[in-house]
Amino acid sequence: MVLVLATQNQDKVKEIREILDSEMKLTIKTLAGFPGVTLPPETGKTYKENAIQKALFVAKRTGEVAMGDDSGLEVDALDGAPGLYSARFAGEDVSYSENRNKVLQLLSGLSDEKRTARFICTVAVVSPQGRVEVVEGVCEGQIRSLEQGQGGFGYDPIFFYPPLGKTFSVLGFSEKHRVSHRGRALRAIIPILKDMSAHDV
Repeated sequence: MVLVLATQNQDKVKEIREILDSEMKLTIKTLAGFPGVTLPPETGKTYKENAIQKALFVAKRTGEVAMGDDSGLEVDALDGAPGLYSARFAGEDVSYSENRNKVLQLLSGLSDEKRTARFICTVAVVSPQGRVEVVEGVCEGQIRSLEQGQGGFGYDPIFFYPPLGKTFSVLGFSEKHRVSHRGRALRAIIPILKDMSAHDV
């Protein structure tokens, strides 16, 4: 089965490939293989709406099964921010580091117990026939006051996962994928992809 990833974020593409390739046989393609297909601006009010919007758009234009994902960091002390705006929290076209710095500045002076946060990932898969399936993965943690580790991307250097006592940037790939929001969501979507492969393609 061909699966087209409805994202232009190459870090996400890498993670999705690593997780799915170890679980099932797929031909994973990116938007680079479809030069005329450019994702529309995200206009949804929830992760689910954005994920479906992206997957539906790409499935219609490629004629293949498409996967869209929307994810974010929600910090309790910031009333759930950055949330839907995680990728552009510090402004449009900013670096991962600028987004992290804004979160750290807003949390400055808060104790660890007041730095609770979670990563949320919603994954939508849409078949060319219009079948829509959605799953969600959540990972609870804390925001560290200093960055730790060189791996991962986005908010990983400041997201601390208490059960393993490390930030996501310190965890190895397989360790992170086992517990992360994206890893949980993708493992939940695998039975659905297998069913689509058998019945919808």
